[in-house]
Amino acid sequence: MAGEIFGSDAFAPKEVAARIEQVGVAKARLPLRSMFMLALVAGGFIGLGATAFLLVAADPELPFAISRVLGGAVFSLGLIMVVVAGAELFTGNNLLAMAWAERKVGSGEVLRNWLVVAFGNLVGAAGLALLVLLAGTGSLEGGAVARKAVEVAAAKAALPWEVAFARGVLCNLLVCLAVWMAAAGRSVVDKAVAIVPPIAAFVALGFEHSIANMFFFPFAIGLLAGDPALAALPGADAIGWAAMARNLVPVIAGNLVGGSVLVALVYWVIYRSKA
Repeated sequence: MAGEIFGSDAFAPKEVAARIEQVGVAKARLPLRSMFMLALVAGGFIGLGATAFLLVAADPELPFAISRVLGGAVFSLGLIMVVVAGAELFTGNNLLAMAWAERKVGSGEVLRNWLVVAFGNLVGAAGLALLVLLAGTGSLEGGAVARKAVEVAAAKAALPWEVAFARGVLCNLLVCLAVWMAAAGRSVVDKAVAIVPPIAAFVALGFEHSIANMFFFPFAIGLLAGDPALAALPGADAIGWAAMARNLVPVIAGNLVGGSVLVALVYWVIYRSKA
């Protein structure tokens, strides 16, 4: 009886590795329409989490660390919805490298998934940014949410390449570990509990998530177009589509290394490699 009460029914790490591999094969072979639609949904989910983060971060009454950690906790809503409701997220799909290393899927299948999903995530995140703009969400707290959104985008636009890359690596190390641990759970509660701490940590520490940035930049650009007064904020003049592209290139590269190499391939060597 004590074992039933205090024991764990989570999948063991070796079982998780096998499950991640099997899921990777299924994801790589999704029909194109389903893959793209699920990617659209995921981009929107991450955008919703990012919007919730801005609401918390815009509160000047919260101490710095509390604001960052709480903001990260609400941002994790996005990944929880991706995992539980079902969607295709580029950063999480970097774990397809495990199925590739096991030779269950080919390089072309992996690249097809990553390209289609990344593009779908971009359309979904930017579309969510448009909806949030139309909803007037930036006006919350007397416009504090809009000011925080511009501040966040300006900080991202100012990042040097090597810093953006390193923060991208660290971000997706934590995101893919969150997905990995969620795969160990058997219930919705298990998965949510596994996801929140790593996601709250990456947001609190200021790491860079490419899909979240696909929301932050369009949202800030739209806010600046609708309210010229926001252009007076520090760094606002650097925000634009070119700045978004400059940010996304190193962040995507970093996310790929963090998820594919530091999580998927490391665990493949540990649990799946026959060498």
